[in-house]
Amino acid sequence: MDRLRQSLLDAPIIEKEGYHYFVHPISDGVPMLQPELLREIVIKIIRKAQIENVDKIVTPAAMGIHISTAVSLMTDIPLVVIRKREYGLDGEVSLTQVTGYSEGEMYINDVYEGDSVLVLDDVLSTGGTMKGILTALDDIGAEILDVVAVIKKAGENELDDTDYDVKTLINVDVVDGDVEIVDPTGDD
Repeated sequence: MDRLRQSLLDAPIIEKEGYHYFVHPISDGVPMLQPELLREIVIKIIRKAQIENVDKIVTPAAMGIHISTAVSLMTDIPLVVIRKREYGLDGEVSLTQVTGYSEGEMYINDVYEGDSVLVLDDVLSTGGTMKGILTALDDIGAEILDVVAVIKKAGENELDDTDYDVKTLINVDVVDGDVEIVDPTGDD
């Protein structure tokens, strides 16, 4: 059984300013995240991602943390969380994220030139956060071995015209108040 697919089909839909938005435990933290769904997602990520020779898993706060923590525990690869708060630690690098609904600074610690990284996130929507992260990692001199997002929302995103390739587990759209699976495997 594909729990991820079914959980998206069953996701509550809310309307915000004329936009129909699905509410999902992976992207929103509600409804409650069942361990079997998280386990399925982690196994799919490990099977899909290039994890050999990865020095660090890198994820943005906040909704990528639970997924990346579980992958880190299963692979013994250390985890770096990109934070929205500046700490002023040595080597801290700032980046700008611009999404469809916000803009702000994020901060990377503990990623250095020559590090091989796997970037994980919950959702690829506008691509603004991911583009900022990937650009900053390139600027640092890290080697981006792979990029995986659990869910990709249909539509254009800022990574479409770049050389960055983001693997996804499932691609969805919201049409007439219902979630539609655009590509159940996420393979483009």
